[in-house]
Amino acid sequence: MRLPLNRMIIARWSAALLALCLAEQLSAADPAPFELTGPSLRIRVTRGDQTLPIAQVPSLSEGDRLSVQADLPQDQGARFILVSAFLRGATNPPPKDWIHFAETWKKKAKDRELTLTVPEGARQMVLFLVPDTGGAEGTLSDAVRGKPGEFVRATQDLNQASLDRSRLDSFMGAIQAQENTHPEYLRTIAPVLARSLSMKLNEDCLSKVIEMQAACLLDNRDTLVLADVHSSSMAETLTGAPTDLALQLSATREAGYGYYSPYIGVARDIARIFGAFSNPEFDYLPTLSVRRDDAISLLLNAAPSFQKPKSVMVVAMPAIEADSPPRLRSGAEGPICAVRPGAVLPVEGAPLIYSTAYAREMKLAIKAPSGETIELPVKARADRGGYVLTDRAALPAGLSGSVRGHLYGQWGFDRFDGPDFTLQLPDSRGWSVQGEDAALVTGRDNALLLKGGAPACVESVTLRAPGGQAQSLGWTVKGQDAIALILPLAGRRAGPLELAVKYVGVAEPSVLPLRSYAEASRLDGLSIHAGDKSATLSGQRLDQVESVDLGGLTLRPDGLAREGQIDQLRLVAQDGQPLDAGRAMTARVALRDGRRIDMPVTIAAARPQVRLLGRTITPGEAPAGAKPLALDGAELLPDDGELTFSVAVDERIRLNARDAIEVASADGANPVRLTMGQGVRMEGPHILVARLDPADLGPALFGPLRFRLVHDGEASDWQPLVTLARLPKIEAVACAEQGEGCTIRGRDLFLIEAVGSTPALADAATVAHGYTGAVLKAPRPQAGKLYLRLRDAPDSVVVLPIA
Repeated sequence: MRLPLNRMIIARWSAALLALCLAEQLSAADPAPFELTGPSLRIRVTRGDQTLPIAQVPSLSEGDRLSVQADLPQDQGARFILVSAFLRGATNPPPKDWIHFAETWKKKAKDRELTLTVPEGARQMVLFLVPDTGGAEGTLSDAVRGKPGEFVRATQDLNQASLDRSRLDSFMGAIQAQENTHPEYLRTIAPVLARSLSMKLNEDCLSKVIEMQAACLLDNRDTLVLADVHSSSMAETLTGAPTDLALQLSATREAGYGYYSPYIGVARDIARIFGAFSNPEFDYLPTLSVRRDDAISLLLNAAPSFQKPKSVMVVAMPAIEADSPPRLRSGAEGPICAVRPGAVLPVEGAPLIYSTAYAREMKLAIKAPSGETIELPVKARADRGGYVLTDRAALPAGLSGSVRGHLYGQWGFDRFDGPDFTLQLPDSRGWSVQGEDAALVTGRDNALLLKGGAPACVESVTLRAPGGQAQSLGWTVKGQDAIALILPLAGRRAGPLELAVKYVGVAEPSVLPLRSYAEASRLDGLSIHAGDKSATLSGQRLDQVESVDLGGLTLRPDGLAREGQIDQLRLVAQDGQPLDAGRAMTARVALRDGRRIDMPVTIAAARPQVRLLGRTITPGEAPAGAKPLALDGAELLPDDGELTFSVAVDERIRLNARDAIEVASADGANPVRLTMGQGVRMEGPHILVARLDPADLGPALFGPLRFRLVHDGEASDWQPLVTLARLPKIEAVACAEQGEGCTIRGRDLFLIEAVGSTPALADAATVAHGYTGAVLKAPRPQAGKLYLRLRDAPDSVVVLPIA
């Protein structure tokens, strides 16, 4: 029965509306993770005269020969056509002869296997498993040649996601293996695994009870994968940015979908891409590749359909490009003991060495004293954070001391060079005290530096007096041939000592005879100036000083320094009145052990007092091609300007040609001296005029500066002078006609802390520490000006005119 026309129209609109609603619901749902096991392929790649399984091939190259066949079970019911397609970019459809087909059910190997050569100009390769349907070849060929850019993007994304999935699988496998063997070590091993594989570590899990740690660490596993700079750079979008932004935003909220998953993101993006090819015959199904030897096992996020529309499984192959091995960096903080059990060659910067077979036949090449090069096999261990020697017994018996080792191997078909390491092995030279005879003093801790051939191989250090109990000591490796340690002699008597240093694997330690001495407290002198509330006490064993009383002025320790064999103890007054010059007094020194020592003191003349009279800042001219910056002329001295200032002293002081002005940073470090005729001139007997050129101060002097007068060998107190501001070179400022924001281009932009559109910098864009770029983003200016806050002068604002 035919429906009336109006009822037919209503029915069609209702169906369309229902389809639209269903499509919206499907697009809003998260795609399932790739957890379904699909079919497998077997692939081998030949380059020149060398053949490798696909798991060892990070990228293909023009001229490579490939053998591809489906690895299907004997009772496979559905027939698949194996399809390969080479691509040459998003805007350049491949020729028809770049697409090949094989019928996997054929009995003859040549009919069911693809034997391919990567053609010149190819940049990507994709495989398809297509259910046998009449016309499948033509439909698929038209789809690839009609929209090659969609398959380029899909290939890149799926290849990247497969690499990231390999890191996730390695992390999960290591955590689960540890849970099954020694779960109590997860707290130590999990952070190393996370660093090695660039995984997100939930440190709160490590505070849980041991039985719950592994499950907690693997919770929400799709959010664990972080960006791997190397693997991300191997697959880029058409615009040159990393393909999977989820790798950089793996812990951020995304449009209400919960924590953003790299795999969900890939599935969602690919679903949008493949939606353009939907037809009644075929539906495209993305896959992730798990590579083991010559096998590629496929992971699906949806069950394939063998009814119309039938599922076409899309398999990404490695990119066709020059191999780009990662740049391994050494993570060693010093020499590594080659004979120590569990010794690791720590490396950073390449998670794929742990999760893939790209890096193979890795060795450590060591040059023996005989000139022979010894190659030791090593194995990557993510749970150890680097490579471990698999056969320490292969080390030559005569090898000792420090040797240089070079890590290398193969990355795919090419040589792969890693970093160098300094390895050490025990020697028979023993140990000696570094420097001249060390005066070990009882009653306090004594620092000692020992020199030997293999400090990294020290297993233990013990101290004992003859006939006494041995005491274990801690130590730290210093450089390539020394260890530093502290001898605790606070509770020991003066006399002979023995220090035993034992190497790993060596039965007998090396014994050093030492002797400790009792040092009596010795006070050489107390220096204090009239009007001051600080003093300097010189002598020996001044760490025992509790306080000094000087005519009612109580001084207490405020820092101990040692110059040769002399202690210099700074003392600061807690109460009492300053003392008059020339007064002879007796200082009563109280020691921590309760003893008191009297010593004579004469109050020295008052130190010179100086005041800043005037200050003039002359700004420099902006460099050619750079925009001028407007500074606060009263407070900031630009690094290309000049400061002229004058100082005055009291009438009782008469200046002379030996006087000088010192300028230093706020902490008094790196002082620069201005002398008569060299930056300083006398106006009269009580006033000096100085000229300061920042170019003469050196690279370590910037920010707030202080000055003091040095008169007849005595220095005045430090006083604030000016803030020296190093200026960036702003070459151009460009602002968009529409929208917000400007772009600042120039050099030395790391000197800027923030850029704003108002003097208050309320909307300022901050600049990261250590910024090395030449371009900054800035807000849109107001009244033609931007405002900068410099790192050297955070309390001041510098104006950048835009016009």
